[in-house]
Amino acid sequence: MQQESTVFIIDDDEAVRDSLRLLMKSVGQSVETFASPAEFLNSYDENRPGCIVLDIRMPGMSGLELQGKLNDMHCILPIIFITGHGDVQMAVQAIKDGAMNFIQKPFRDQELLDLINDALKLDTEQRKELLEHKEILRRLSTLTDREREVLHHVIEGKANKVIALDINLSQRTVEIHRSRVMEKMATKSLAHLVRQVLQVKDQM
Repeated sequence: MQQESTVFIIDDDEAVRDSLRLLMKSVGQSVETFASPAEFLNSYDENRPGCIVLDIRMPGMSGLELQGKLNDMHCILPIIFITGHGDVQMAVQAIKDGAMNFIQKPFRDQELLDLINDALKLDTEQRKELLEHKEILRRLSTLTDREREVLHHVIEGKANKVIALDINLSQRTVEIHRSRVMEKMATKSLAHLVRQVLQVKDQM
């Protein structure tokens, strides 16, 4: 069962937190608010989907410092920064560091809601891709060493006869290994097999 997406609002201004919480509730969006980055980090769970609405300037740990920590933790939650007029240069840096967007105070409610909707869609897409990657890696882990060897030759586009000569096996044995690879990778086409392997090439 898919977990509900949550908007995580991090701002040291209680009035802002209350206002944004009410805005999220008014459109039926699950929301949690935090008075500081440290408070958010204490409850952070990488498996919870959603996005972060983050004030750029806060006492103690700033929004940019929190973004740095989350990047180090490989957090994929999209971040929308709330900025004051003088913070635009900082916000541009935040975008370079991976933030999805920033919104300047004062902002219209609908403007923020549109950004949040885009962020939640992105998070859903990214999590789907991560699940696909994990499943491909799981399937690859079921291959024997010989099957993995045949796989590498197959994705290079080599015919069974060529593979047989390269790794000193009979063509029939290569065909059997190839068939098992296709079965374990849950695919019936070479194009799909190549696409799967390319998706996780850096993690193999």
